[in-house]
Amino acid sequence: MRPDTSRWRDNDSYDYFDTLPIEGLAWECLRRHEPYQRHYQALLTTRAEKAPFHPAAQRQWGLRFPGHAGFVGLGARRSLVA
Repeated sequence: MRPDTSRWRDNDSYDYFDTLPIEGLAWECLRRHEPYQRHYQALLTTRAEKAPFHPAAQRQWGLRFPGHAGFVGLGARRSLVA
């Protein structure tokens, strides 16, 4: 699971970061995180890598927001119109 780090000093090997959506950037950071790598290795060991993550694990790794979605009011005095 460890990423190839042999070219870590080569700027060209990171060019794709410039085109990643926020989800892709988050995944690139998460997959390099050693505690996540250990968690994933444990899933592989128990052959549970295709099972959905437990909700607590989803929160631990930032895969779910802690609360429910809702409207945010920033003090606007009237509705926005496109």
